Amino acid sequence: MAASSARAAYVAGTFDTKARELNYLRQCLEKLGLRVVTVDLSTSGAPSGASVHPREVARHHPQGESAVFTGDRGSAVAGMATAFEHFARGRTDLGGVISAGGSGGTSLATPGMRALPVGCPKVMVSTMASGDTRPYVGPSDICMMYSVTDVQGINRISERVLANAAHALAGMIMYPVSESPTVKPAIGLTMFGVTTPCVQAVTKRLSDHLDCLVFHATGVGGMSMEKLVESGMLAGVIDVSTTEVADEIVGGVLSAGPTRMDVFAHHAVPYVGSCGALDMVNFGAFETVPERFKARKLYRHNPTVTLMRTTADECRAIGEFIVGKLNAMVGPVRFLIPEHGVSAIDREGQPFHDPAADRVLFDTIAQGFRPGSQRRLDRLPMHINDEAFADALALAWQDLSSSTPGATRA
Repeated sequence: MAASSARAAYVAGTFDTKARELNYLRQCLEKLGLRVVTVDLSTSGAPSGASVHPREVARHHPQGESAVFTGDRGSAVAGMATAFEHFARGRTDLGGVISAGGSGGTSLATPGMRALPVGCPKVMVSTMASGDTRPYVGPSDICMMYSVTDVQGINRISERVLANAAHALAGMIMYPVSESPTVKPAIGLTMFGVTTPCVQAVTKRLSDHLDCLVFHATGVGGMSMEKLVESGMLAGVIDVSTTEVADEIVGGVLSAGPTRMDVFAHHAVPYVGSCGALDMVNFGAFETVPERFKARKLYRHNPTVTLMRTTADECRAIGEFIVGKLNAMVGPVRFLIPEHGVSAIDREGQPFHDPAADRVLFDTIAQGFRPGSQRRLDRLPMHINDEAFADALALAWQDLSSSTPGATRA
């Protein structure tokens, strides 16, 4: 790709406090022949030399400028982040984006990065890139570079770090990876350790005709799969392991948040789902389990992971969450319930075998589910890791894809 491409490199940040550093990024990119658009995210609203004034960005907030320039720093930062997210989504010439800053600047820029499709180049230079980065990166493919020194002035360290970051972005924009020659449509599947046999069996049945992308259902895994659905990169999903919902409802550490499954209310892709690992809530090492849960049925999965069995009441709440999401889906739906157990440790003789709690979960989903010509729920006398259940999931996908325009049969 020639450097004279119409797509521009966007440099985003707070020009009222980081103008020198952000303009250094601009200069590095321009020396490589790229067209650069600088975007000022300053919540002061003061004039700057950036290509895009902060008030222009603020106008993209759904509630207008007044939702950004509130006079309160916390609400102003949140408002500008939302405005930049809407701004970034609407830019047709955006070839990639880079930001540099501390916690505030990073919080302002990264929501806009996360709003961009997977594959669009994104680089975050930040003092926060060494630590818990999930609040900034989430399910997106943001490249992180730790700034080493604070993003404050140009010195022998910051000069090298910022230049490397600019060159990394330039390389991604100027030399994009060629599209894969594969013509197989891609589907997403969710897997957990205790549902691995099921997902492996399903992918074996489908991989000749489909590009099977498996996501580890650890919170970010489910979010990442749904990000690809939102980006139009998946033909559909087989959501075997909805376990992240249990963590959201009960308070475990692997929640994908309250919006899990919402993407299917906006994108009419085929959805095949199940109850994988809804018998458990996840915590870290045994000593990290909250005190209020210490008397519950706990299972040490390994030294760093402790599982807690969901109760009947929790299963009811989980089922209500899931069926509400299923009923809101706009595409074709098949939901398969494995009545003999939902995980490797939820079967007779295993520590989480609790047919009564499972029955509450299954009944809640089945009784609330709204069927239709392209919406069906099946209760099957099988365990989730039985070969027959994998067959049923693959056949459900085949049924949906054969009747869905744009989807491909397995």
